Amino acid sequence: MILFILLLLAGIAVPGIWVKYILRKYSEPADRYRVKGSGAELARHLLDRFNLQDVGVELTSAGDHYDPQARAVRLAEDRYHGHSLTAITVAAHEVGHAIQHARGERLFRNRQALAGIAARAQRFGGFVLLAAPVVMLTTRAPGLGLGFIAIAVGSMLLGTLVQLITLPVELDASFGKALPVLQEGQYLHDGDLPHARRILKAAALTYVAASLLSLLNIGRWLAVLRR
Repeated sequence: MILFILLLLAGIAVPGIWVKYILRKYSEPADRYRVKGSGAELARHLLDRFNLQDVGVELTSAGDHYDPQARAVRLAEDRYHGHSLTAITVAAHEVGHAIQHARGERLFRNRQALAGIAARAQRFGGFVLLAAPVVMLTTRAPGLGLGFIAIAVGSMLLGTLVQLITLPVELDASFGKALPVLQEGQYLHDGDLPHARRILKAAALTYVAASLLSLLNIGRWLAVLRR
């Protein structure tokens, strides 16, 4: 049983560790693409190339992402100002989402609808999980409290599941959009293509890794409630 638990924890944690390792590894040398421009400059160039002048490129502290409501590609500081292979490849990935949005692709539309469901489910699950101990203490009905916990865990698992099934959208942004653009435009230095593929895979798995790690948070909450 202990071995099974350790393997399960490894299966949950390893994707996130791998994603961080790949993105950090190719952040050096930091000036590899200084002549060609920063991540923000490449993102702006690609958006203009695809006639997406209405999409902005913004600095963020919330992690690299594309915001469809604000119509903005948002990059973390080391990607926005950076000149590494990671910076320009991640920028191209986020532009890939802007292209999906502009084209009204069905996968992207479905992902947006599901993302809203996931966010609401996880917020609801967190609220119910916090309420469960109060319900158990005030009603002195352990069965009712356990029911609250079951509802909370189910809601949070739904949020995780929704994030996992949006993986095709991330893969398309990486390999259906960003990779062809980087290849056709000859934006990469010689020999960088295989490494860019690894970065694009890591960018596509970022949400999956975060979703798997959310399972650890659920387990931590359950451990606290058992005390």
